[in-house]
Amino acid sequence: MMRRQKLIPVLFCSLLLSCWAAPALSQMAKLNVGYSAISADQLPAWVAKEAGIFDKNGFDVQLIFFTGGTTSILALVSGDVPITQVAGPGLVNSALGGSDAVFVAAGITSLNYVLMGNPNVKKVEQLKGGTVAISRFGSATDSIARFALRKVGLTPGKDVTLVQVGSGPARMDAALTGRVSAAVINPPSSFIAEKRGLTVLADVAQMGLVFQHTGVATTRRFIKEHPEIVRRYVKAQVDAVHRIWTDKEISIKALASYMGSGVERDVLEKSWQNIRTESLLPKKQFPSLEGLKTVLEDIAERDPRAKTVKPEQFVDFTFIRELDKSGYIDNLYKKK
Repeated sequence: MMRRQKLIPVLFCSLLLSCWAAPALSQMAKLNVGYSAISADQLPAWVAKEAGIFDKNGFDVQLIFFTGGTTSILALVSGDVPITQVAGPGLVNSALGGSDAVFVAAGITSLNYVLMGNPNVKKVEQLKGGTVAISRFGSATDSIARFALRKVGLTPGKDVTLVQVGSGPARMDAALTGRVSAAVINPPSSFIAEKRGLTVLADVAQMGLVFQHTGVATTRRFIKEHPEIVRRYVKAQVDAVHRIWTDKEISIKALASYMGSGVERDVLEKSWQNIRTESLLPKKQFPSLEGLKTVLEDIAERDPRAKTVKPEQFVDFTFIRELDKSGYIDNLYKKK
């Protein structure tokens, strides 16, 4: 009797694993999915598209670019897209305003941004009285710029003015041409800018900041109405992360496709290598509660509502927890 009882959970886990491993491809679902930046942080969706991972998980996906997290989260809440890749500040600000947006998979859980000065700015002291390019107010780049400036002894809004410029390549161009004093950018744009002679004034990755950055978001309403679609999407996210960790060529192909022509191979390779760490792109895609705490602390400086909420209110662990308990993620990374 005891031996039979021990077998039950083993058999259940095996059955659950087989269900995760073989989604019902006959139920192909058309799905618009948003992404909010032109950077390596967006690789999971790009790789899922390029490698046919969405197809294998029963999706016909159209990826739609929204400039900045604010626009991306507005599209999610309005129903223009049911799932989007967005950073913590955009989602938290939206939820504080009354939306039911939540993270269901982690994506990127730390920061690889740098603050880079224009050709005439070589030291942080030269930023005083100047401008720093971000994507949009309320976005991750807004929070990152404020954090980096405070760390180097400057007060955002007093010593330095933050200006909305748009995507990573647009912010890089603004710095290169001297239209702004500096810009907050990340790979591949930061590697391109460095090759063109811009100076790194502050490396946020070296500042020890835990941050829920670009993750997979949907709404509680969509989860309630379409749980199986969300379940399959989270699996596609995990599959894509696995491909990023293990397949250099498909990752570089995806970067090249979405970054546009003219980005050199060595820059694409460095961008791929840069995010392949557990701190940035965890294999087990649990949204970071510690990272959301950081986001809330930053937002609380401008919005008192952020002081009365908990990180757990902005996540739904249901699907990533199921996937992990099934053994599917561990099995992906076993040497074969």
